[in-house]
Amino acid sequence: MGYAHDYASAILYRGRVPMEPVDFVPDWADRPRKAKYYPGAETLPLPEPESGGPRPAPGFTLPLLSGMLQESYGLTGRRLGVQANTDLAALPHYTQANWSRGTASGGGLYPVGVYWAAGAGGPLTPGLYHYAPHQHGLRRLLAGDVTGDVRRALGPGPGEGASQYLVLSVKYWQNSFKYNSFSFHAVSMDVGALVQTWRLWARAYGLRIAPVLWFDEERLAGLLGVAPEEEGVFAVLPLEWEGDAAGPAAGAPPTGAGVRHRDAERSRTVLAFETLERIHGATLGRAGDRPAPGALDAAAAYPPRGGEPVPLPAPPAPPMGETAALRARRSSFGRFDAGRAVTAEQLAAALAQCAATRPGSEAERSDGPPLTSLYVFVNHVEGIEPGSYAYDPAEHALRLVVPGPPGPFLQANYFLSNYNLEQAGAVLVPTVRTSAVLDAVGDRGYRLMGAAVGAVAQTFYTTAAAHGLGAGVALGFDNVSYAERLGLADTDEAPLLIMLLGHERPRPADFRHEIA
Repeated sequence: MGYAHDYASAILYRGRVPMEPVDFVPDWADRPRKAKYYPGAETLPLPEPESGGPRPAPGFTLPLLSGMLQESYGLTGRRLGVQANTDLAALPHYTQANWSRGTASGGGLYPVGVYWAAGAGGPLTPGLYHYAPHQHGLRRLLAGDVTGDVRRALGPGPGEGASQYLVLSVKYWQNSFKYNSFSFHAVSMDVGALVQTWRLWARAYGLRIAPVLWFDEERLAGLLGVAPEEEGVFAVLPLEWEGDAAGPAAGAPPTGAGVRHRDAERSRTVLAFETLERIHGATLGRAGDRPAPGALDAAAAYPPRGGEPVPLPAPPAPPMGETAALRARRSSFGRFDAGRAVTAEQLAAALAQCAATRPGSEAERSDGPPLTSLYVFVNHVEGIEPGSYAYDPAEHALRLVVPGPPGPFLQANYFLSNYNLEQAGAVLVPTVRTSAVLDAVGDRGYRLMGAAVGAVAQTFYTTAAAHGLGAGVALGFDNVSYAERLGLADTDEAPLLIMLLGHERPRPADFRHEIA
């Protein structure tokens, strides 16, 4: 049993046994930037995204890639609303402004770095580029075709025929300055949320996003020029590029090159956390450890528990498309209004879309069973009695687990003051069999597990926005109490986050300025 089991247990019980360092207080004045900064690196502006709306494409082009990056991690507007989050007083100041993005991120910190290994046949000089979200441009960090180095790190199998790759890394300090030892759990979900945004966006163009999570991580850290103990490389995404030949291609040979530019850290003091270092080391990836497709079948979600099925109506078609929903997505932060009930159709849409979400990694079969289960605490939903339910995706129905209004339980087991959970129409809870996942694919599976739940959270946000509902995702709750409430205490099924769905109060005090 690896260290990831210990870390998963610490995450589950952190509401009752605080994780070290217990007395940690973030130094907000010395916080890091929300994106990497490479002084001296040339920044190339990305072109305007393709106009005319989504339509089937034979592969990615530079305008399509530009659009996907813009709508996921790029800054699309400035927002300032009266809400209940703790950062409200700072938001009017430009240096601490809240810039909207299509992808959700824990604490609004956005620690994922996006690199493009551009090979021959693409629109740019071959090289390694870093996406600069604040400028919506590409910083050229290295000239020359390094796709052979990426392929060598991936090993035989997925992605070996591609000529273009996106590489996702996480500089831990961008998150751990606030969340310390909890950071690894949060950033694993951030990676999943970003990949799911890309999957939703690309699907409208008929393109496939399939992340590779097992590879020689230290090789890629050397290519990116990052300290392997300070930064994790979480995923590689081979891109279907327009004009690429089908099937394996020889491509460029490995070069052994590495980026010499260095990210300039803003913080004067950078702290290390032993727990974070240990879980990072335990989950380092190696191509030789890649599990066979179907290895995760042993960690599949349990059949739904509960009483007789309560049928749900068919999910309605979303009133807006993916891009519009990504633009509309936001966290509601205390603005829920119990006076307007969620319709059963709206709840059905959120449940169905979240249940259909998969990480899509190489360790899963395309027709394999899901890793996540869904539970829902119903507060104010038309036609559904308040209570705690399990969602049965095969029957598209709810199964009652605990009768009665769940509002007092929800609020008593939430640690923060930015949400009144009883005011939400419903609270959805994804669970994963954490021990089973780690037993099936090893400690690296913790990153996959986080990516799975992060993907569900991003689907939830996007679906809620598409149906005109407010949404919020939170991690500050007593996981053990939720497991006990749902009858999961004697299983390996762990509640990992809560997702709030409901109408917001009318006539909000909001400022919104679009910049893209």
